[in-house]
Amino acid sequence: MTAENEFQRRAVAAHVAQQLVGSARAIQGFQDLLIEQARGLGLVQMTPDIERIGIAARQLNGLIDDLIAGKGELPEQGDFGLEAKLRHDLRTPLTAIVGYSEMILDEVRELGEVRLEGDVTTLLAAAAELLAHVDAIVGLSRAGNTAGSNTLQEMAFDAAGLERALSRTEEDVSTVAGGRILVVDDIASNRDLVSRRLQHDGHEVVTAKSGPAALACLEGDDFDLVLLDILMPDMNGVEVLSRLKAEPRWRHIPVIMISGLHEVDAVARCIEAGADDYLPKPFNPTLLRARISSTLEKKRWLDREHQYLQRIEAEKQRADALLHAVLPGQIVARLQAGEAIIADRFDEVTILFADIVGFSPIAARLAPSDLIKRLDRLFSTFDLLAEKHRVEKIKTIGDAYMAACGIPEPAADHADRIVALGKAMLESLGEQGPADGEFRIRIGVHTGPVVAGLIGRRRFVYDVWGETVNIASRLESQGIPGRVQISAATRQALRSPWHFEPRNAVDLRGVGRMQTFLIH
Repeated sequence: MTAENEFQRRAVAAHVAQQLVGSARAIQGFQDLLIEQARGLGLVQMTPDIERIGIAARQLNGLIDDLIAGKGELPEQGDFGLEAKLRHDLRTPLTAIVGYSEMILDEVRELGEVRLEGDVTTLLAAAAELLAHVDAIVGLSRAGNTAGSNTLQEMAFDAAGLERALSRTEEDVSTVAGGRILVVDDIASNRDLVSRRLQHDGHEVVTAKSGPAALACLEGDDFDLVLLDILMPDMNGVEVLSRLKAEPRWRHIPVIMISGLHEVDAVARCIEAGADDYLPKPFNPTLLRARISSTLEKKRWLDREHQYLQRIEAEKQRADALLHAVLPGQIVARLQAGEAIIADRFDEVTILFADIVGFSPIAARLAPSDLIKRLDRLFSTFDLLAEKHRVEKIKTIGDAYMAACGIPEPAADHADRIVALGKAMLESLGEQGPADGEFRIRIGVHTGPVVAGLIGRRRFVYDVWGETVNIASRLESQGIPGRVQISAATRQALRSPWHFEPRNAVDLRGVGRMQTFLIH
């Protein structure tokens, strides 16, 4: 039999044996349950037969376990004698199980023990299923009974395909990208051997003979993987691993533990401490190569994921910054919290309008780029002043600037903040350079109720509506260049001492005559 067919035959045998495991384990389990119930019911006369079922069940499970582990004798091609022996070995304990179970079933039916009857019936069903599966073992020694045979087709198992999938050529190995690996072991010969193997596979290797030396290497260099021995003096491998995982700079570096300790507790402790894998000494070179390749590939995917997440976070921060530049912070928070409609009514808000006097002639005379630069300088200054006085800029409309105080959160000193902003805006014009010196503005301020909310979906705008807005706009248009004109309502809302200059009543379109005041 060729090596390929030998692998396939053993793979098929293991697959068949695994299918037997479920029924065999069930038989053992029901036998344990039956003897417990019989003793509990005082049916001591049944226990010898039930114990005989247990002996046969343990024998059957042992045979199947050996077959799965590859310890059982599998018939070679044409070895019908060994095939018959395998059938006999599996059927012998099964026959005993069925025989004793049928005897017990008759007895429990006579006693009327319904629960016992149900358990014995289930045990017999598992035994019948197992007997049917045993025949699948027959024919493993027959010529041509490898992948593609009737038996395998019934088993729906492609042993040849499994063999191809498990096979890795040198070309496959050479395609794995090399990494920078730190090998930590206190035994020089071990370090040298592992280093040579890793270098042969295309990796760059740095060695350390102790835990402190390994930590020193990590302080000064970057690594893709650490191979770490457990049994070392001064600082053992688990202690080094704990230090690695406790340090934010190093915790993302994968670690494979290599040790002469084969105990499950040692493996579990390393995995709990953060190790990515564990290999016992002496290690299998093929397995070591596979584990390293797999771990490095996983790290590269994690590195890519981390880079993508960093880009996403940077874009999110950029988007948040843009959003905060357009909308008030409280509105951004409500929007991000999922509010679909943001609209509020405020009973007392102060609105400011500022407009450049004679803007149209200025715009006609200046080049577009020069005009935009001047407007940008002016309105950028106003934005800084609004932030300083804790006033919300609402928008610019051409050469007009609109601000409000008392929204999106009410403020007791809303009128004082707006008036202080208006004065600061006028003072800033006096500090203009020669190029912007011709800009002069009028400012109108009014206090009253408004509705404020967010509109738009693709281009958000936080805006304010109501008669209060209209009156503030008209107070600006009827104002005096270089002065802040306020309404009686705003004067009444002021809390700080301000110097006023009354004006004659102003006739506002759509509102009528209104008493106004100029701020000194």
